[in-house]
Amino acid sequence: MAIENRRLGKHGVLVSNLCLGTMNFGTQTPEDESFKIMDRALELGINFFDTADVYGGQIEHGLTEEIIGKWFAQGGGRRDAVVLATKVYNPVSRKANKPEPNSDGRSLSAVKIKKHCDGSLKRLQTDWIDLYQMHHIDRECPWDETWQAFGALVQQGKVVYVGSSNFAGWDIATACQEASKRGMTGLVSEQSIYHLNNRMIELEVIPACENYGLGVIPWSPLGGGLLGGALEKYNTGRRSSENFQREVEKNKDKLERYEALCRELGEPPAAVALAWLLTNPAVTAPIIGPRTLDQLESAVRATEIKLDAEVLAKLDEIFPGPGEPAPKAYAW
Repeated sequence: MAIENRRLGKHGVLVSNLCLGTMNFGTQTPEDESFKIMDRALELGINFFDTADVYGGQIEHGLTEEIIGKWFAQGGGRRDAVVLATKVYNPVSRKANKPEPNSDGRSLSAVKIKKHCDGSLKRLQTDWIDLYQMHHIDRECPWDETWQAFGALVQQGKVVYVGSSNFAGWDIATACQEASKRGMTGLVSEQSIYHLNNRMIELEVIPACENYGLGVIPWSPLGGGLLGGALEKYNTGRRSSENFQREVEKNKDKLERYEALCRELGEPPAAVALAWLLTNPAVTAPIIGPRTLDQLESAVRATEIKLDAEVLAKLDEIFPGPGEPAPKAYAW
């Protein structure tokens, strides 16, 4: 296997070049199977785990964090072996709790950040979070308040690094400038949707991350399954939701060319899509979200694939990006 450790942007922490996403744990993947996936991830060299306080929401918000916490509680050095990331912003309603607008709403207020951090720590059965990420931008809450809240958590030893997710390029710049004014480290990473068929972040977000030294953590690297052999699944009816069918039909020409190229390479489409992301020096670790052990093993195959300049050029022809960062992409 070719799992490697990379710096998270310009920062000192080392994380694996694939990040284990846990969104399916507790909903699509039962607890015992989730434990096996996490154990195998460590065996493969994956030390970067990502979750969120809302995961498991189909059953109960926080369920996924609870499963990870039970896995940590088995001991055996599991917690120390993991660089753990979770998130705050979205509503987290728990069956045992009474309705409360700060928890039940979306924000990055000081009250919510403190309360949700404590809730995540309890569910995760850990004393600290390595990477605490803002799950979305809150433009109504002043940065004075938000950074003060994160700064307090860092001083208390509950949080090591702060990251963002789903931020615009100018939000990243603003957040980093506001942190710098306070003598704080600021953001260390941005978690964005990024894949061959959605290269929008190449315009503004990636340039902002490169300028401020953030590591890019792509989510949905397979485009919701579109880049994972979608035509075969579509033709055999293995993935037949209406939304999926519409996406396949809309992108059928590109997918036919893409899957033909993957056949020429002798590699699975999902692995090629991940390998393409790994060629970008701004990318620290795409998030993989395996539902099974087999899917985990298949994803790791991507780290062994080397895409040469000719193949990268063909991928650009099939899935053209914006061309250059803004404003060059649309101005002189």
